Amino acid sequence: MIIGAHESASGGPYRAVERAVDDGCESLQLFTKNNNRWEQRMWNDEEVERFRESYEESPLEGLMAHSSYLINPCSQSEETITKSRAAIADEMTRCQKLGIPYLVVHPGNHTGRGVEEGIELIAENIQRVFDEADEGWPDVTLLLENTAGQGTSIGYRFEHLAEIVERLDDRERFGVCFDTCHAHAAGYDLTERESYESVWEEFDRVVGLEWLEGFHLNGSQHKLDSRKDRHDQIDAGEIGLDTFRWLVNDARFEEMPAVVETPPLEDGEPSFERNVGMLKELRE
Repeated sequence: MIIGAHESASGGPYRAVERAVDDGCESLQLFTKNNNRWEQRMWNDEEVERFRESYEESPLEGLMAHSSYLINPCSQSEETITKSRAAIADEMTRCQKLGIPYLVVHPGNHTGRGVEEGIELIAENIQRVFDEADEGWPDVTLLLENTAGQGTSIGYRFEHLAEIVERLDDRERFGVCFDTCHAHAAGYDLTERESYESVWEEFDRVVGLEWLEGFHLNGSQHKLDSRKDRHDQIDAGEIGLDTFRWLVNDARFEEMPAVVETPPLEDGEPSFERNVGMLKELRE
């Protein structure tokens, strides 16, 4: 695995590269815009070039972006759906400009529509983004992230991800990003060696390992099948270091970008450098 962290792009996207290098990262995930706003100005040519140069001159080898948390292509609100389509298109364009190959997106929250209708709407609206794009659509792979199953979120079962992808045309433009905290909260037990292997056998059978493109490596504050999305440090919480040792040494996941999104430490200090270093030390 190419181990790194989700770094802040405050001050310009190139600053995320600097922060990643300072934290000992090998890979980087960042927001390409404010994650809690629908609209933001596009990066200018100088900002784009500075990011590209910073990344090329750095030791980093993996790069992903995470989409806005506002995006929900299966909302009860048609206005939110329309804004979500526009936001996905905008963020993929931002990734293209910055040279980021992957954009991670949460599938959505059905907000009362039900899972099946939600899955249909997610696929329909993602497909519409691609269908309405001009020629020369960004060469960016959209990664659906598995979810914890909190509230009305879709994506907490592997079947949800598979059903969405199966409804999409040009499937090579899509993939999956696997979050360990979310999987644990959704009831996928990675904490024992036998169950760890069973989870990956199930993923391969239902989704297909060929669709897996990246990881979020996070501990979980809550127990298995809690359906609560609360990240923890790598060596704390309910998952345990063994799971992360198996993951970083799993030959199936070699060369995949894997980033931590861990909360601050108890003293309020950032946790990324500590957790990235710990994961790297688990390599055998």
